[in-house]
Amino acid sequence: MIVNKSIEEELALECTIREIVNSEDDIAIKELCTALVHQNWYQTKLLGQAVGRIAEMDTMTASALRD
Repeated sequence: MIVNKSIEEELALECTIREIVNSEDDIAIKELCTALVHQNWYQTKLLGQAVGRIAEMDTMTASALRD
């Protein structure tokens, strides 16, 4: 899949990134990193389960069509 983003979304993302890069608040950066690691783990787990469920449903659909 290709992620399509609007120019507005791209600019908002770039502004957020620049804010982080220019921050001198080490504690806030550590808290942000911690939150992002947690979020990444959760999203990875969720996507893995979703892909597994989709594959399961695809198998059931293909099996039903053969019958």
